[in-house]
Amino acid sequence: MAKYLLRGSYTSEAWAAQVKDPKNRIEIVRPVFEQLGGSIESAYFSFGDDDLVIIMEMPDNVSAAALSIAVSAGGAVQNIKTAPLMSMDEGLEAIVKAGSVVYRPPSS
Repeated sequence: MAKYLLRGSYTSEAWAAQVKDPKNRIEIVRPVFEQLGGSIESAYFSFGDDDLVIIMEMPDNVSAAALSIAVSAGGAVQNIKTAPLMSMDEGLEAIVKAGSVVYRPPSS
């Protein structure tokens, strides 16, 4: 299964709801990931540009996109960004493969 990095920020309304009644939202949203055939590998609060950082496994890009769309549509999380992750072995395979490609930039 493919791994993805999901980042996002709570809206001020979502933060207010959390302050009023703190809950581990990961346990509440975990079934949404599972409905799409995926799982949460790890999840973190963050600060700065992102409030939430999740490493997830999903069966494919369509499922990962569907999750991002569903969470965005819910309205409590904004600025969601989902990025596919590659293992180090996959990254090295891509580097080796890139070395065999003949590419000429437009200025050449």
